[in-house]
Amino acid sequence: MLSVAIAGATGRIVRMRLEAARDAQDIRVAAAFDREQACAGAPVVAGVTVGKEARAAIAAADCLIDFTRPEATLAHLALACELGKGVVIGTTGFDEAGRAAIAQAAKSVPVVFAPNMSLGVNAVFRLLEQAAKMLNEGYDVEVLEMHHRHKVDAPSGTALRMGELIAAAQGKDFAASAVLSREGVTGARREGTIGFATLRGGDEVGEHTVIFAGTGERIEISHRSTSRMSYASGALAAARFLQGRASGLYDMQDVIRAAAGAQD
Repeated sequence: MLSVAIAGATGRIVRMRLEAARDAQDIRVAAAFDREQACAGAPVVAGVTVGKEARAAIAAADCLIDFTRPEATLAHLALACELGKGVVIGTTGFDEAGRAAIAQAAKSVPVVFAPNMSLGVNAVFRLLEQAAKMLNEGYDVEVLEMHHRHKVDAPSGTALRMGELIAAAQGKDFAASAVLSREGVTGARREGTIGFATLRGGDEVGEHTVIFAGTGERIEISHRSTSRMSYASGALAAARFLQGRASGLYDMQDVIRAAAGAQD
């Protein structure tokens, strides 16, 4: 049975992962932990006692599932490398230095790093790559995303990943083509750019729509999450993928391909 440690275990989203892991027949939650100020009195979440000691929690498990904040994830990742444990990272908002640190860690332990663990979202990623190649000329691309009022980074990691995939499929440099915000007198839309719009409010779990706007027509590819359980299920699939895996940096496309190969 695969044993996992779950970081940030008192957060709303992570509660879903604890519940999903608790209900899975092939996975055991070896430990759950959160920062000290969130753990007064050793709370019990989904039947699991949440502690404060990251090192002990990670040491007790086969792999770590981390959806916290960039600075916390990187600290936990360093511990996982020291202890030789695989890591599933769903945290978003990393800067270039953070991404480089993850890539470096993946040279010593297996890491699944993805901005969105939903299998549906990752299917949309594939569709966007195909659409971007077919609609490379004469279509403007806009990425719209909406999340709940508590989300702290913008645009979302998923939206940025969508833009990166589209840029790569169209042979563009993402950093040069991305327009992350607009205000004031911006002038006409620059050809070949990928625009982003961010909405925040209410309890919206997550909605992403990519618009390919041409002359006389508009194509939209959308995904909307109605429950965080899809993220939890994907995270557990990623943890299963890490079993026996060599060191390296993987994403959810690798997880999906491996699952499809096992079924064949």
